[in-house]
Amino acid sequence: MLEWAEQTDGIWQYVALFLLAAAPWLDVFIVVPAGIVWGLSPVAVAVVGFAGNFIMIVLLGLLFHTYRNWRDKRRLKKGIVEESKRETRAKNLWERFGLPGLALLAPVLVGTDLAALMALTFGSSRTRVIGWMGVSLAVWTVIMTLGSVYGFSYINWI
Repeated sequence: MLEWAEQTDGIWQYVALFLLAAAPWLDVFIVVPAGIVWGLSPVAVAVVGFAGNFIMIVLLGLLFHTYRNWRDKRRLKKGIVEESKRETRAKNLWERFGLPGLALLAPVLVGTDLAALMALTFGSSRTRVIGWMGVSLAVWTVIMTLGSVYGFSYINWI
């Protein structure tokens, strides 16, 4: 998908970035540098990357109960009892730092989507999860945008 997005022109690159950012397994750590390397406007890349990722967090918050029922049935059917390493890491962050710590550290360690799901699973309200994940995502989007612009220009990639 990254190759297709790189080969498209104009608005379609921004649409591709938005879709990539909304994908559960991708975060601004991949989308923002990719958009900047493609030569797109850093501000537009940041806004599109943030929007795509944030919409997924909002949808997860709104649809959490449906997701939880589906996940429990799926895990029961597959016989999965143990937590994954990512889930264990998120739970340890939660126990140590609470929702603000999980939200601010999660994009680096486990991803915003999984962190939002974990916080909801641990009993946080959806408005607090969406709020804290939004703040965290905004901070990391700015950091990644500035880091990508200055880092890539330093090594002459853009």
